[in-house]
Amino acid sequence: MMDMSTANQSPANSQSWAGHNVWSLSSPQTPPCNPLPGFQHLNLGLPPDQRPRHGDLQASSPDCHSHVTASSSRYKQRPGDAEQRLLPDAHVLSIGSSASRESDACSPPVWREQTQPRQTQKILSYIAEQAPTLQIQPQYTHQCSLNGPVPQDHQPISSPSFRQSVNHNPQCTSQPLFDRVNMESPAGYIQNHSSHASPIVQQPQQTPPPHFTGTTNQCVPSSVAQDNNTTPQAPLSDSRYGLDPELLPSVVKVIAEDRVEWQNEVFIAETFCSLPPLASTSCIIEDRGNASPLAIRSTSYCLPCEGQTALLSHLPLGALVTPLAKQSAGQPLPVCSEQECLLGCGWCGASMCPAMGWQDCGQRFYCPFCGQLSEVPWQSYQPTEGVEGVRVDRDTRPELSKGSYEILGSHRGEAAALLLAIDVSSSALRGGHLEFTTQQILSLLTSLKRDDGDCLSEVRVGLLTYDSKIHLYDLSPALSRPHMLVITETDDLQLPLREGLLVPLTDFLNSIDSVLQLIPHFSSECNNSSGVPTELPVKAGLAILQAMSCPGKLLIFHSAPLMEEGQTKSSSGFFGTSNPKSIFQPSELAISLVKQCVSQGCSVHLFILSQQDVGGAWPGHIPYLTGGALHTYSHLQGDLDRGRFCTDLWRTVEMDVGYKAELKIFVSKDMRVSSSYGLFLPGPSPKQVAMASLDRFTTLAVELAHIRALDETRGVAIQAVLSYSTQAGDRRTRVHTLTLRCSRRLQDTFRQYQAQTLLTFYCKKMYCAVLERPLQELRGELQTEVTQGLACYRKHCCSATVSTGQLVLPQHLRVLPVYINSLRKSEVLLPGLRSSVHERLQQRCQVLSMDVSDTSTHFYPRLLSLPQSVDSTNSPNPEEDLRCCATSLEPTGLYLLHAPLTLLLWVGSQVPASTLDELFNTGCFFFLPSGETKLPLLENPLSVSVRSLITHLSSQTHCTRKLWVVKEGDTCEETLQRHLVEDKSPNGGASYADFLYHLHVNSVRLLH
Repeated sequence: MMDMSTANQSPANSQSWAGHNVWSLSSPQTPPCNPLPGFQHLNLGLPPDQRPRHGDLQASSPDCHSHVTASSSRYKQRPGDAEQRLLPDAHVLSIGSSASRESDACSPPVWREQTQPRQTQKILSYIAEQAPTLQIQPQYTHQCSLNGPVPQDHQPISSPSFRQSVNHNPQCTSQPLFDRVNMESPAGYIQNHSSHASPIVQQPQQTPPPHFTGTTNQCVPSSVAQDNNTTPQAPLSDSRYGLDPELLPSVVKVIAEDRVEWQNEVFIAETFCSLPPLASTSCIIEDRGNASPLAIRSTSYCLPCEGQTALLSHLPLGALVTPLAKQSAGQPLPVCSEQECLLGCGWCGASMCPAMGWQDCGQRFYCPFCGQLSEVPWQSYQPTEGVEGVRVDRDTRPELSKGSYEILGSHRGEAAALLLAIDVSSSALRGGHLEFTTQQILSLLTSLKRDDGDCLSEVRVGLLTYDSKIHLYDLSPALSRPHMLVITETDDLQLPLREGLLVPLTDFLNSIDSVLQLIPHFSSECNNSSGVPTELPVKAGLAILQAMSCPGKLLIFHSAPLMEEGQTKSSSGFFGTSNPKSIFQPSELAISLVKQCVSQGCSVHLFILSQQDVGGAWPGHIPYLTGGALHTYSHLQGDLDRGRFCTDLWRTVEMDVGYKAELKIFVSKDMRVSSSYGLFLPGPSPKQVAMASLDRFTTLAVELAHIRALDETRGVAIQAVLSYSTQAGDRRTRVHTLTLRCSRRLQDTFRQYQAQTLLTFYCKKMYCAVLERPLQELRGELQTEVTQGLACYRKHCCSATVSTGQLVLPQHLRVLPVYINSLRKSEVLLPGLRSSVHERLQQRCQVLSMDVSDTSTHFYPRLLSLPQSVDSTNSPNPEEDLRCCATSLEPTGLYLLHAPLTLLLWVGSQVPASTLDELFNTGCFFFLPSGETKLPLLENPLSVSVRSLITHLSSQTHCTRKLWVVKEGDTCEETLQRHLVEDKSPNGGASYADFLYHLHVNSVRLLH
């Protein structure tokens, strides 16, 4: 259900700007059930005197094309002056009412003719930056209400086919939207006038033939799906308000345009730089005094000077920080020693950076973060030169010339350790997977013992087992064999000794091997079926690290039923508490343990070897809040679970992380850090965050606010300083500094926003707010903020004359509605009937730590079309994406959906038998396995290329994913429906077209 905005009217107009996109969506003249009172007679088309004629288009097209060529591309380097020039007035692509139909006969209509009686007319008008002008006047009929019952012709279809959910008219063709420079050629489509309702075709779940050599976990239909009287409903691709989804701004097209624009180009990251490439675009980034957007990415690269102007825009000001981000190819991170590096500001503690201003011939420098002057020690003094007053040694010092650099500290602490905690309770011993687990641990440790000088080969390893007690192992060299020490008092845990609990891997691998071989043969002394709390091994491992004064990774292999300490039933956690505030909140004991882990640098990684039913306490709070992760497996018996377990185990141990991390955010003295969002425990100050560990994917969001007006000549500086310890124990400080320009014109701020960055910021903000606030309130707030932002842009930044029926979108935010709609209807904010609480909790934590690229791909997955046969001319191309909607799926095709947490292979019902045989080793569609599957290893070009593509995509993700094969018409098809974000989702989320329509109507309402 769409929520109505109730904000007040925006203040007076400011200067206008013409670089924008405008969409016009018409409201019915007399709808049967008006969802938005007061808009019955909304004029949604251009007035007749403002509509361009087709003849004018032909006369003005060359001029328009020249404007596009001159000014549509982005600067690769900052222009000479700080002020960007305004773009020429935009031109209009208008699709008007059919009441006065005088358009060219060859102009194809873009609205689909429905089978209902003609009741209303709708208009779509698009104003694009430097686009040619064209007028098309089709007719359209539609009758529907927003929240009322769906008409019979618009009833959702059953699960057999996505393609059947969208009907086409064979007498109509559509004109797709133009790209940034040239108009696309018309692309036709066909409409079937048959009813949307179609019979249910249940595909029989048969076992694969004997020659199938792949591995599969069959998808088990739910009780709802098994009921013959209940049919799962597929989402509608058609808008209930008559908008053609194919004509709306496309994420796929925006990403493709950005890749073409930055192909073989170098982005120059310098002071007051222009808008960087999208996070999904790979290009070379050269550091010339500004941090790479891989490390710091601002929500807007031009901040408003006045705080009132920032509030007027209703869009957030902030930055996304990935402190340990991998540097661009060919651009290594410069490192300087602590003794040689210039000291930073002695007043606020900011590190030296190019944003510091030198005075008195280099004897003092001005700090933009506190506004104070600091003296330069005589040992570090160098004179300045030039008009800008830069030091003569600027090019030889990374702290003076680079936006990102690292300081190697003189103090070296203890190296990080590796602790292994294995559950040996009765549940674990009965599970039968302890032998496999210990074998994989031993194989991993053996591979780490190598002579290549790697820091992991010198790691210290410790072992412990647990049931209701703690079992420690003394691996001291003075003993002939390892000794077991049993601790029964677990409430007040005291270690009986320290020596021998952590031993070097290179010298004591045989002792560790002997213990691992004995673990599967233990006899359990505890037969408590209520389970073992996961906090028990955390406390034991933390006590060992505290006794040895070192950070480390704690790997817990748990099999017993899940429960919280102090609870006696397996249905503990938020189900057992009396007054739960939110299902997302951790317990007080978990928070206490997390704080101790953060201070010690203990990263917890929990492997649940036997996945529990819904109702138990979710054990993921401690792992995710300490920089670790939660890995769950069904029963670790099949090849698929065992393969994922091995991959997860190796990735966890070999992942390079920073321990005992402390992140400080500095911002110019006229601004402040108002909030910070991410996967960490909030501290007393939002500008200072402490973490037990973090890796190169960990991303945090900081929100900024004005204290006073900004100086337009100085700009705004943001600095992120991360202090952390490496695996070897070295203490390092990584510094990232970003300098942005500021402007008094609101349109300059809007044109420097990017949709992917705003999506990531909103995601982290909303996912952190679910700890305290209702989900419905958050969804409404998210829609209200975007609506008010579009209304502000429409009123203060649109120079073209537009009617109330035209939706105005900034150029780089034209796909923001589809991203925001996907966020609103995500499983975390809008749970479905079949989404478990544990899945929502884990998805929230996984998404919170993602960077911009992974977040945007998560909320708009990549849909790739696979060829039916492979030769030298048609191998799978990972760069050719399709729109995430049902109309992209053909019954004769194979499609791969790729997201950071999901990998789906959709198989159409009319795929040739030869293709199925080459890919799945079976030529019958009905015998094709569905569910979690591993493709068979077949030596043919199609199988090799598809498996190579899957391997390539999996290498770009942070976690190991399951490959799900989804057959057309299968009960597993709902899994794919959740990721077709442009359609209506199974959990009730609106489609992209309907959400865009409501954004427009609500934004217009705010201005009246």
